[in-house]
Amino acid sequence: MNWNSLNFSPIMGEKLTHDNTLSLDFTAGNQALETVNLSDTSEFDRFVFAQLEEAGKKYGIGGYLEKRAIYRRSDNFLTEAEAYRNIHLGVDVWTRAGAPVFVPLAGKVHSFQDNSGFGNYGATIILQHDLGGKPLFSLYGHLALRDLDGLEVGKEFRPGDLLCHVGPFPENGDWPPHLHFQLMWDLGDYWGDYPGVAAEKDLEFYQENCPDPNGLLRFRYK
Repeated sequence: MNWNSLNFSPIMGEKLTHDNTLSLDFTAGNQALETVNLSDTSEFDRFVFAQLEEAGKKYGIGGYLEKRAIYRRSDNFLTEAEAYRNIHLGVDVWTRAGAPVFVPLAGKVHSFQDNSGFGNYGATIILQHDLGGKPLFSLYGHLALRDLDGLEVGKEFRPGDLLCHVGPFPENGDWPPHLHFQLMWDLGDYWGDYPGVAAEKDLEFYQENCPDPNGLLRFRYK
């Protein structure tokens, strides 16, 4: 897909650059994670935002196909060894709760729901876009619950329209505030939900179905 051919609006209302955004590492290679009780969301929150404050950045970013160590915090991911889900399929934008999130491409609401529970998405919205006859779906997770009020399936949005807000914990699935942004070519039978983390045995399928969201975000990693 030639993402550069698309006209899109910045998802956070401004471009993500190295002036305002810090790349974050949640792999096992980041030994600082060993000092954090990830099951304590307040402690996890302080760990994330201390990094942003120290760097003088508004946003943290990362995660596409990242093999993460942070999912040990929730039983949602701790299944049998061969099915352990720890490979992230979207991009996370970590920022303060209440931050507005804008529509990158023209589209309409496909589905939405509150995926409640510790470690889940919390409030989630999925948009459907038309790329010259080819459908593309975008998922926005860990939102404020109030963003679901009055929302309707089929509601249309233009690029740059306000869609939602980054939610606070615990209503956002009990995570430090961030937006989970993910793209999918095919939703299958999912409604208001789609796996955001994959097991290594399923990665080939999900990597094909979930293109790199940075095609739209266009943050240049160093």
